[in-house]
Amino acid sequence: MAVSEIRFDDGASYERYMGTWSRLVGDIFLTWLAPSSGLRWIDIGCGNGAFTEQIVERCAPAEVQGIDPSEAQLIFARSRPAARIAEFRQGDAMALPFADGRFDAAVMALVIFFVPEPAKGVAEMARVVRPGGVIATYAWDLLGGGFPLEPIQAELRGMGISPVLPPSAPASRIEALRTLWTGAGVTAIETREISVQRTFANFDEFWAITQLAPSLRPTTAAISSQDMEGLKARVHASLAADAAGRITYTARANAIKGRKS
Repeated sequence: MAVSEIRFDDGASYERYMGTWSRLVGDIFLTWLAPSSGLRWIDIGCGNGAFTEQIVERCAPAEVQGIDPSEAQLIFARSRPAARIAEFRQGDAMALPFADGRFDAAVMALVIFFVPEPAKGVAEMARVVRPGGVIATYAWDLLGGGFPLEPIQAELRGMGISPVLPPSAPASRIEALRTLWTGAGVTAIETREISVQRTFANFDEFWAITQLAPSLRPTTAAISSQDMEGLKARVHASLAADAAGRITYTARANAIKGRKS
């Protein structure tokens, strides 16, 4: 089975599935960045604006520009309270529509592994940031078991089905990120892992929400109903629930930050 493209065409579904996870990591990430107020930000691959809104809420920015290729995601982003400050527009991470040194901080939230040429994307981040500005990202550790879909992906692998991964999945590893940042001439580089937990009311809620994932839907749609029921049962058995039936599990992201020299 080969499904090569992951499409993000529903901002509301993405919010239910990934928005919560993104904010959990984003809170820790922004605390780690410890930015001053009044900065000019660019959020590259802003998607439906989940992380952009955290920048607006927490960082008192002077300006925020959100860039994403999906107009459907941007429509959702423009409906957020953050749109009172943030501007959202279509754009390519590898060819940002801004002049050199335009921003104080360039960030990517759960995006670097979708950039076809990550080195070019990081070079663009560095280009649009002023000297001394911040260049940072966080990304699920896709190859290290950190992705929120790992409970399902592990069972798919057991069925001989390779989960659909973004085109640049290896860029999510810590050492790969360090190499990318060093290659772009970024200095004062620091890295860290960010682990977060999400709780679902019960397995049915967990299952319903995970089925919204764009990377999962094509795979599960292509297997038989019998195999699907078996998959669901095995995932259910693999997840521990508390006395009330709640399911809590951990996802892990890798983060990096540095400054333009």
